Order: sequence, then structure tokens, then C-alpha cells
Amino acid sequence: MTPLEQLNLDKIAKTNHEIYALLKMRWSPRVFKEEKLPENEVKQLFEAARWAPSSFNRQPWRFIYAEKGSDAYDKIVGCLSDFNKSWVTNAPLLAITAYKEKTEEGDENFHALHDLGLAVGNICVQAQYMNIGVHQMAGIDWKKAQKEFKIPDGFHVSTAIAFGYYGGDFEKLNEELLEMETKERERMPQEDFAFEGSWKK
Repeated sequence: MTPLEQLNLDKIAKTNHEIYALLKMRWSPRVFKEEKLPENEVKQLFEAARWAPSSFNRQPWRFIYAEKGSDAYDKIVGCLSDFNKSWVTNAPLLAITAYKEKTEEGDENFHALHDLGLAVGNICVQAQYMNIGVHQMAGIDWKKAQKEFKIPDGFHVSTAIAFGYYGGDFEKLNEELLEMETKERERMPQEDFAFEGSWKK
């Protein structure tokens, strides 16, 4: 077994209760294979987002994506935090996410971020099925991204996402990033967030 294969096994979540295998296998790499994602596979990812549930079927999510080597890709990189810039160009595809802030009636859409999250969740499961790693980033200058991509009023940039096939060369990562990439995955126990009957903490 290669070190990479062993790492992928090590990254399988050690769950307390059995869950869907793709969910256990999903993790967020910072290094990817140097291989372009074909257009049909990119379309599959966003088709998964298309079929996510949303409040009143408003589908408030929006995505701008770009391939490595394009001007748009470089603009996305330019909007990211310095930490994310240190590794993100390993990814063959980048995207930024946004949501529509108001309903068709002009009211604040309180559920828009929730619905964007559901769409990205669909993308993550679909990507895992296709052996595509997805790394989501909060470290983005959303105001700069709004200007760079001429996002119209009424839409708000939220996050950035890196996509690429699992199996990248870990020698590309510095010591800090390598430690983050290989450390054991952790999650808070259910008892800290799922309460039966009443709020517990």
C-alpha cells in the first residue's frame, strides 16, 4: 500500500454510528492531482447543486467557477486570504459562492445561506462519488470578490471552494500544511449539539 493510499484510509471518519460510506470518506484536501476536471464532470457537480432542496424552491445559490490558467482563476486567488493563497493553486478548479439576499417579493430571505449550504453539501457528496476532493474556504475578501466579478446588488459572496481529484503530491506542502493534512480528524460528540426535548448546554 502506498503512503497516499494509507492516508486516504486514515482519513475515513471513525464514526460512533454507521453512516453513508461517502460521508465517512469525504475530507478536505489542500493538494490535488495535476489533472484537469473535464467539463462534463464539472457540470455533474453543479447539477447536484441544482437539485438541492431550498425554501419555497427559490434556489438562491449562485456559483462562479474557473479553471487553473484562466484570468478568472487568478482573480479568485487574488480575493483569498494569504493562508489560502499559500496552497490553493494546487487546485485545478476554483469557485466562489454567493446567495440571493431577498425573495421575489422583496423580503429578506432568512433561509438563503441555509439553502446555499444544502447546495454545496450536494456538491460535496457528488464530488466524493467521483473521487473529487472539495475544500471550502471562509478566508475570502467578499467585498473584493463582489467588485472583481461585478456581482450585482442583491447578491452576497459567501465562500470560495477548491476542487480537484484526490491523490496530489504532498511534497508540495510546507511543514505546517502537511501536519494539518495528515492529522486525525475530530468532531464534537452528538451530545454537544443534538438535544432531545430541550436545550441542554
